[in-house]
Amino acid sequence: MAITFLEKRKRLKSLIPVLVIVILITAVIVWRGFFVKEEPFLPEVIKPAKKIEIDLQALKSPELEELQPFEKIPSFEEEIGRENPFVPY
Repeated sequence: MAITFLEKRKRLKSLIPVLVIVILITAVIVWRGFFVKEEPFLPEVIKPAKKIEIDLQALKSPELEELQPFEKIPSFEEEIGRENPFVPY
């Protein structure tokens, strides 16, 4: 079934508005990307840091003095892994 010249022209006329819209959207994106300079959002987010004070008296509490250190874990003395891990047991 051959498309006639009139059908091609009618189809082209319906695609022209779509093409114009795509070109306009692209132009707006390019314009905003290159020429519109917006203020960065960071000045509102960054606040001056407060002075940090560490209360070292909390380290001398009786609850912390009762804590015991963990025992050292002995190293593994056997051979680790198998020669071929894919062989069933």
